[in-house]
Amino acid sequence: MPDDGRRLSVQLRELMVRAKYSRWTIKAYTDWGRRFQEHFGRSPRVMGAVEVAGFLNHLANERRLSASSLNQALNALVFLYAHVLDTELGDLPGLERAPRNRHLPEVLERDEVMRIIALLQAPYRLMAMLMYGSGLRVGEVVALRVKDIDLAGQAIEVRRGKGGADRVALLPRAVRADLEGQIERVRALHDRDVGRGGGFVVLPEAYGRKCPEAARSVGWQFLFPAARMVVAGAARLLSRFHLHPSAVQRAFKAAARASGVTRRVTCHTLRHSFATALLRDGVDIRTIQRFLGHRDVSTTMIYTHVLRRRLWAVVSPLDRG
Repeated sequence: MPDDGRRLSVQLRELMVRAKYSRWTIKAYTDWGRRFQEHFGRSPRVMGAVEVAGFLNHLANERRLSASSLNQALNALVFLYAHVLDTELGDLPGLERAPRNRHLPEVLERDEVMRIIALLQAPYRLMAMLMYGSGLRVGEVVALRVKDIDLAGQAIEVRRGKGGADRVALLPRAVRADLEGQIERVRALHDRDVGRGGGFVVLPEAYGRKCPEAARSVGWQFLFPAARMVVAGAARLLSRFHLHPSAVQRAFKAAARASGVTRRVTCHTLRHSFATALLRDGVDIRTIQRFLGHRDVSTTMIYTHVLRRRLWAVVSPLDRG
């Protein structure tokens, strides 16, 4: 990547951090900016709408990317030009819009979920239980901190979920004992880390400036910590991050295969299954929307179509005794 391109990537990242975008969005947007530059071998400063359209068409026709991935790439490049280069792209000549196919999400029945969960080892078992029992995304589960768990109030504080919004999620009674045990393990690990000169954790940028001492408190430690400490930050502190989402996804896929479930399922299937189960139990769609953190209820409404698809739950009059 040209030196100017590297500087633009750094500017893009710093701008998105200041604007409090999620770390996943920051990574995705900077990756698309890098791929755009590498595709042409030039800095975005000397390119424009024609190159952006050509890059997106390349992704659609040669790489066969999905409509959602193409939209993400487009949004990333529009953001780069508008906020870093202060340039409006306007119309993209020759852009071939990919049709968006709205697929109904795959859902699992409770017995299928429990079969998969039974094959998971700690801490992945508890993480899967939270995704299914609370409707959390895998990125939200790995980012949980000890202070986010309200055992007394039976609630989970989800901080800076998708879109940067906070929300309160259900805390199932069935995981209470497991969560208490996990918190104690984090406390013990934290004590050992402090004894080794570590015990620090990355804080949200603004809070880190206001209360830097919180970086070594138990409450701010990640609920599902990584196996090793690393030296991080400008201060070069011995810190411990959380498990990477890919580790959770690999463990879940392996358990799903071993369980005999033949459909293609991922960690996100647990979130879909949570929403569908609540809807089937008669929970109001607006309540489900709040639990899932959807901005628009139309996103949540897709689960009503999932229920309509499952006509096997309805008994035909011909089959009644």
